[in-house]
Amino acid sequence: MSYNYKERLRMNARSSEESDICCENPSIESREGDNVCLNCGMIISRNLVGNERRAYTVEEVNKRRRTEPRWREFGPRTMLPNSKIDSKGRLIGAKGKTLFSRLSKIQNSLISSIERNFWEAKPKLKMLTSKLNVPEYIKETSWKIYSVVAKKKLTMGRSIDGFIAASLYAAIRVHEFPRLLEEVCEASMTPRRTVHRSLGMVVKEVLPELNLKYKPITAEQLVFRFGNDLDLPMEVQKIAIQMLVQASKNGLLRTGKDPKGLAASVIYMAAKAGNCRKTQAEVSEIAKVTEVTLRSRSKQIKNKL
Repeated sequence: MSYNYKERLRMNARSSEESDICCENPSIESREGDNVCLNCGMIISRNLVGNERRAYTVEEVNKRRRTEPRWREFGPRTMLPNSKIDSKGRLIGAKGKTLFSRLSKIQNSLISSIERNFWEAKPKLKMLTSKLNVPEYIKETSWKIYSVVAKKKLTMGRSIDGFIAASLYAAIRVHEFPRLLEEVCEASMTPRRTVHRSLGMVVKEVLPELNLKYKPITAEQLVFRFGNDLDLPMEVQKIAIQMLVQASKNGLLRTGKDPKGLAASVIYMAAKAGNCRKTQAEVSEIAKVTEVTLRSRSKQIKNKL
């Protein structure tokens, strides 16, 4: 009786589908959850997933499972903990502890050292890029750089945090994104000396292999960055750029000078000339330079103007 009822429902569904089709020779196929006529392109119906029954035993879970365990880009994420209780909160016996200890040893022996390195590095890089609000393409480039660093085993005996910060800053310089090395060091909570040492190895050994060019930051890029941080209008920022270009044409030597100091000095002078006064303390705090550097660079640029 139930078999006849199901057949009758199927026949009714087919007749309703064929009656809705506008073409004479329908060719119905299931495409991405929809029943589509290939001749006219009309969507006949949709295959909706109904409410599934809950599973209580291991057999029901294995029988009704429709998805597989999640994998990361660099291997499985399953780790066997050394806990004394199971998932239901019951104490594990002596045999169970021995079994899980043995399984965890086998699990760790099957995982290579580079996978363990990636497991530690990937979340740190993700946290660092979210802190600095860095675009996705820079994040991908930095992970590509760090993967080469790990495969070359440059992290052996050195800080992983330093190489993560160095890889991110190298990617920032490759794409000419206005972020400072001090900001990367502060966000990663890594000493500047460690990041600087790791950055030298990245620039020397990794970037040539990836055909990436390290581009030093320029004062012109930082002018717009500092101007936006100080809420200065675009006219003032353009005046600052013009001052910097004119001073360079008149013989201002930039070699050996920090671009942050040059950008901060022209921003300070342009804001002062445009009645958008900013104190030396405000500008130096944003640019991460001292007030002495700001005053000395301003004098040098004034002499060339």
